[in-house]
Amino acid sequence: MTKADLIDEVSRLAELTRKDSEVIVETIFDSIVRSLRVGDKIEIRGFGSFRTRQRKPRVGRNPKTGDRVEVPAKKIPFFKPSKELKDLVNESITAEAPAAAPAPPAVQ
Repeated sequence: MTKADLIDEVSRLAELTRKDSEVIVETIFDSIVRSLRVGDKIEIRGFGSFRTRQRKPRVGRNPKTGDRVEVPAKKIPFFKPSKELKDLVNESITAEAPAAAPAPPAVQ
């Protein structure tokens, strides 16, 4: 699903104009980004949480030349899904999977 697909879905389900739906989706994404930039954690019950993780500086290699490259420390965004989201995703996978083959009849 793309951002445009999400906007269309919000527009359809909430019976809003596409422009209003776009403002809503953009506002949500902008709020998440702003919170992560200042180091806040975002928790959406039943969906998951967003936070940043600190990566330590390290020495990397340029894949083209093989030269050593100093990679500075940086913060990266991290998403941790909630248990409910994990269960919902796994529930759909098990529902789509074919049932196990029945055991062969016992030979007498």
